[in-house]
Amino acid sequence: MILTEERLQDLLDKSLTELPLDTEWAVTLEGSIAEGFGNPSSDIDFLLVSRRDDDLPTMPSLLFVDGRRVEIRTRSVRQLADQFQEVERAAARPSRLSEDLLNRCQRVLHSHPLRGHALVEEVKALLSVERFRRITADWWAHRARQSLRHALALQCLGESDEAVDWTRAALVQSVKSWAAGLGETYLEPKWLSMQLDRAGREDVRDRYWALETAVVPSGDAGAARDRLTACLDFAADLGITGVPRKPERLTVERVARVTTWQTGERVHVVRGRRDVFALGADAGTVWRSLVLGRPLPRVLAESAATGVTDPGPLLAAFLRHGLVRLVWKGGGAVTPALPLGAPPGPVTPPPSTARPLLSVRGAAVTGARAVDLMPLPADRFAAAAMALVWSNVVVENALEDLTGALRRGQRRVAELTARRAVHAALRGLFSAHGVNPLPADTDLVRRMDLLPAATGPIGVRAGELLARGVDSAEDGDALRAELRRFIALVRGAMGADSFPLSFDSAHTWRATLQLGHDWLRMGAHLGAELPIEEARDLLAGNGAQPHQAR
Repeated sequence: MILTEERLQDLLDKSLTELPLDTEWAVTLEGSIAEGFGNPSSDIDFLLVSRRDDDLPTMPSLLFVDGRRVEIRTRSVRQLADQFQEVERAAARPSRLSEDLLNRCQRVLHSHPLRGHALVEEVKALLSVERFRRITADWWAHRARQSLRHALALQCLGESDEAVDWTRAALVQSVKSWAAGLGETYLEPKWLSMQLDRAGREDVRDRYWALETAVVPSGDAGAARDRLTACLDFAADLGITGVPRKPERLTVERVARVTTWQTGERVHVVRGRRDVFALGADAGTVWRSLVLGRPLPRVLAESAATGVTDPGPLLAAFLRHGLVRLVWKGGGAVTPALPLGAPPGPVTPPPSTARPLLSVRGAAVTGARAVDLMPLPADRFAAAAMALVWSNVVVENALEDLTGALRRGQRRVAELTARRAVHAALRGLFSAHGVNPLPADTDLVRRMDLLPAATGPIGVRAGELLARGVDSAEDGDALRAELRRFIALVRGAMGADSFPLSFDSAHTWRATLQLGHDWLRMGAHLGAELPIEEARDLLAGNGAQPHQAR
């Protein structure tokens, strides 16, 4: 580890003096430093374990000790046992296995005991490391399989650029599955470069980086198809099964609670009894041509026979918005694996800007190929606002991580952390325009067409930053400066230019908590989905962190 045992014990002593703790605790170090990763900006993550019977808060307390940021979490033995049992129960169906739950279990199993070693080891024995490796590897394999199937569908629909993006996501998921089988179960991909180095298989590592860094020109369908083929080969060699290269295995199926209503020539599609999509003339023609239950290539051919030019992107929009779904024959629904932290569910675009909204002939639309959503309901507004706040917190965290990675010369870590910052900034931009649930990070740049045209330059700049590498210290410094300018630009566009520097001090963290709490109260009242589970503790504590001394 990058910190000595003596230094860790000293930080622990000083941290405990700031907390009103009256229980005897076992203490273990979690997170990147315990894993052998980390840099000067990494959190010090202490988990305090007790035999108490009551439920302890999920949300950590954040302290600033000797220039280091320290997170204190508390869990009872019963709570930890419940976590492990839930992982074991869900292991047979990886699609239902919560990323958050898997991450919590991983952190405990790979933690470094500092005090109360016997109790820590007792907890770790509740789930064997070998069994957890298999569960994690299967979870990543499921995600890779679904992303590859989605990429295959997008390639069939002529959406080659998006297919490249999902292929890239599947590439990470495939190699993470392989690495997990070797014991590298840490979930966050930002340390992937170090995990691959540590795995000791240069052939796999070098092949991965060659594929990951390969450039596919935008709009080059042939190059996109070749990349998908190469990644399918690599995934298969790593043990990912269930993705034969046959788009005919993909069938287009109906989605429950989606109904069609036609007024004059206008087609309205109602999703989940609450969202109304108004289709332009071409979009309506393609929608009316759909015969569900047929293979995707056949559905595409039948759509083209209507005379609508290039129907593939329209079919992709129907899929993206959850109006129809894809099923893999023999393998269930195709639900592409979202990047870590991304919310589930179909993409919901911002409300239509067409005015007037309605006429006797139906809803107004913005064009012949439009699939326009009518103004969004209040609960989605609240959820978007909460996501906006959380995305800015993630931006602050990513900027700090980037600084630490550059100081330590961790170029690959810096690249992935910079991408995380760009994606988080874009998530905030989308949330500010009412998009919720959000697109997956992989799709954010491609989905800039959901936002007003004035945001176009932001999308272009984001695409450039996401493609940037760090080949030297000078490159890293330049990337950091450009990233700060980009974030300032995005925050100006979404009215968040005064957002607190969340992790700069105890004062700015309190300001961030208060800001989040103001939005949480509205979201809870409307029954909106919270951005992270810890938000419940923040809401219950009226804006204060749970272990704050009174």
